[in-house]
Amino acid sequence: MLGLHDLFYSSCLNSYFKLERGDGFALLRLISEDGTNRLSRECVLALTGILVELAGGARPVIVAGNEKFFSVGADLREIGALGGAEAYEFAGMGQALMNAIARFPAPVYAAIEGHCMGGGLDLALACSCRIAAPDAVFGHRGAALGLMTGWGGTQRLSRLVGKAKALELFVAAEKVTAAEALRIGLVDVVAEDPVGEAIRRIQNVGSPRRH
Repeated sequence: MLGLHDLFYSSCLNSYFKLERGDGFALLRLISEDGTNRLSRECVLALTGILVELAGGARPVIVAGNEKFFSVGADLREIGALGGAEAYEFAGMGQALMNAIARFPAPVYAAIEGHCMGGGLDLALACSCRIAAPDAVFGHRGAALGLMTGWGGTQRLSRLVGKAKALELFVAAEKVTAAEALRIGLVDVVAEDPVGEAIRRIQNVGSPRRH
């Protein structure tokens, strides 16, 4: 019986992600030195670039992190050092990344383990389908820190869970478990192995709904 690693035939690695190509899909795994997968300006640009490149092949993409962190979102220290014009520019970069995901010509699956926070949640919301591990945790602490997402997460979350629940998540900065995320419609399914479940769906020619 083939294991997960047997399904890939090539890979490439840089400072922000590892890209593995399988039979009819690509796995884009977020990486960082500290393992939290912060979405810095350089990371956002690198992810946008590879997604534009992958769009030419029109094959499904799986976005994943590691067992403890999908992504904690933007680097708050970096954001704190930005001036007004730079902050506006960074918001545009984030929007470009989310649009590259949302408008991708094939399904994009978010395979979520551990913490999916802030801009990481925005990224997951831009995907066609969200598959969460039982220990996944979701949240957006921007409002509690005096920040609001400029990456489209507010609108996408409202469409998924309704305006009242979206406001509760953003304004109260409430954390949500995988079970609760499934109940309110934030994720499509909870699975022990999110990447494996995404591959199974791709191989079964599943076509998840796009939000």
